[in-house]
Amino acid sequence: MSRRQSIPVKDADFNMAQRIIAETASINRTQWVLDSTWLDDELLPHKTKWEEAWEVYENPATRTPSITFAKTEQRKAYEKLLRLLVKNLQSNTRVTPDELRSMGIVVPSPDRKPSPVADQAPDADVDTSVIGRLSIRFFEKGRRHKKGKPDGQHGAEIRWSLSETPPTRWEELIHSEIDTNSPFTLQFENDQRGKTVYFALRWENTRGKKGPWSEIQNAIIP
Repeated sequence: MSRRQSIPVKDADFNMAQRIIAETASINRTQWVLDSTWLDDELLPHKTKWEEAWEVYENPATRTPSITFAKTEQRKAYEKLLRLLVKNLQSNTRVTPDELRSMGIVVPSPDRKPSPVADQAPDADVDTSVIGRLSIRFFEKGRRHKKGKPDGQHGAEIRWSLSETPPTRWEELIHSEIDTNSPFTLQFENDQRGKTVYFALRWENTRGKKGPWSEIQNAIIP
């Protein structure tokens, strides 16, 4: 039996779930002492962008690869914020278990074991089949054909940078993002084609604890 999740995997289910969670949180922001500035300036604008992208994607007559890509990127950006909200609500003593259930959010077990910290870095391979785009697929070490993340892992942190010389330290990779769903996609301008992207990855568990970094890898922008 699969473990219940507060954030569904399928886009259609995600769209229904996010609306209930975000709108309920917004309505109850005062009662639950939520950060109104964060809700209004971060979460809700991303909610609007996701719903606009989803509406266009839902129509087969207007669905193109670029629209599909835009939908996927909007979900990734929004889902990061939605997961932060869910964690806040789960740990917020002002939110009752019944209120969590009404939003479809899993009620944490009082005797839940802490999430393990990864002891190995992710493996990764890169898809360069689309011009100007790198898709970095990450997966559990040695398990290339297995979908999903190791137990207790929220996602992967990816650090990357464009550089003319190979970096020797992870700190030299100046961009950093958390991705909860493989692949992680980077889109570049036409004048950046042929340049080298260096990147490294590590797992982050559901408590925000990081595992070890992978070796620094590289790929040429197609």
